[in-house]
Amino acid sequence: MRIGVDVGGTNTDAVLVDGTSVIASCKQTTTSDVSSGIQTAMQRVLDSADVAADTITSVMIGTTHFTNAFVARQSLQKVGILRVALPAASGIPPLVDWPEDLREAIEGPCFQVRGGFQYDGRVNAELDEGGVRDAARRFAAAGIETISISSLFSPINADMELRAAEIVRETMGKDISITLSHTIGRIGLLERENATIMNASLARLSRDVVRSFATAINALKLNAPFYISQNDGTLMSADFVERYPVLTFASGPTNSMRGAARLANHHTAMVADIGGTTTDFGWLQGGFPRESTVSVDVGGVRTNFRMPDIYAMGLGGGSRVVLEGNEVRIGPGSVGYRLTEDALVFGGTMLTTTDIAVAAGYADIGDRGRVDHLDTKLVERCVQRIHDMIAQGVDRMKTSADPVPLILVGGGSVLVNREIPGCSEVIVPDHAGVANAIGASIAQIGGETDRVFFYDECGREAAMDAARAEACERAIAAGAASDSLKVIDLEELPLAYVPGNAVRVKVKVAGDLAPKNPAQHLRGSSTQ
Repeated sequence: MRIGVDVGGTNTDAVLVDGTSVIASCKQTTTSDVSSGIQTAMQRVLDSADVAADTITSVMIGTTHFTNAFVARQSLQKVGILRVALPAASGIPPLVDWPEDLREAIEGPCFQVRGGFQYDGRVNAELDEGGVRDAARRFAAAGIETISISSLFSPINADMELRAAEIVRETMGKDISITLSHTIGRIGLLERENATIMNASLARLSRDVVRSFATAINALKLNAPFYISQNDGTLMSADFVERYPVLTFASGPTNSMRGAARLANHHTAMVADIGGTTTDFGWLQGGFPRESTVSVDVGGVRTNFRMPDIYAMGLGGGSRVVLEGNEVRIGPGSVGYRLTEDALVFGGTMLTTTDIAVAAGYADIGDRGRVDHLDTKLVERCVQRIHDMIAQGVDRMKTSADPVPLILVGGGSVLVNREIPGCSEVIVPDHAGVANAIGASIAQIGGETDRVFFYDECGREAAMDAARAEACERAIAAGAASDSLKVIDLEELPLAYVPGNAVRVKVKVAGDLAPKNPAQHLRGSSTQ
């Protein structure tokens, strides 16, 4: 018996799952303090199913806390920034392309010292340990509590980042929060450094959020470990998310896609998650979302850490419908959480897509009599426009012209009742409105590695074994059972013009949760 919770900006969804069966579900408005909303949602599903708290084996939570904090520039810490790369990479300083308001919220003392490796793991410059120690003293003098350390080609060889962290802790104390870039991003110094600084700025908030979740779970007397979902469809333990809060970015759409796969029993399909304001399109491959292959912009900052390939469109159940001459415009404006107050079917004055679906006769929401006055030709044009927008989103995310299954989830899935061009079938599964919480409840523990190997030196088979072993080690460290791990994604990318038959190898594994002492998860970790 597991509880899955997804905390969105508008709604908090919860489900109670027994094996593969959904026993109870609920959707309610997200509260300002979030924790009380989570507690209430979990209590509602327990009461609905008449299930005792001590029968719950685990709780999985999806949250937008960290994304919202970064985008809104709230609850962020000043970060001490250390780049280990001189004499290379001196032309472009850290934070060079960050929005000014975000720089003001985060930027602390910034230092560049000698060190780093080349693309093949050879030393580019020896580490300037004295420079690192001097930077640590200045961080301490400035009252900095969280540090970002990035080194040249550290995903290939992390030794200098690890040594720099040792020196910083020797100087500033063991409790200092440190984020190392090789644990966050991929090859590409500037984007990886950006992601590392972002993660470091969330250090205090991550501790507070994890503890607030633990408080909510303790209040219900749930003697069960809790986990937080990350953006690749897998889970992090409480202490792991304290160290890497940035990995929760975009976990909401990912949870919806994973939930859609389970509900529809399709592991390779297109998913459209239709909410109140937007529709998120994504492609499922083997039950997990396809990853983005390009740098992703988060809050105005370019990053290269793992993110799902999602296309967001301004179409949702609360999208406003506007007539401009003979043209019908739908979205991106939306009444959002005020749908039950502003939409015509609820006595409001705004024409929304929900009103159109009700007037067309295929949705039963609110008072249908309030939209009887709408012109039938106008309604038909609006319905056709809604379906055209969905078709455009599907076409944008497809990689071939072949028809694909389309799974619709989210509360706004009632907007669609016709075939969609380019789709072999359109599926709206049971419990589609809480697919995000279901996705959180079924998530596994994952681990991945992204390294460059030289096949001429080690051979392809040995390189693959090493990459798989490293990915498995990371999954086990995050809380996976070693005997359940399976490779869910493997990618080989030959590097042109690089000697030694160089190949970039990416391996991702996932497995079931390993049994642990619940108290360890409820307590969490106090340091990063």
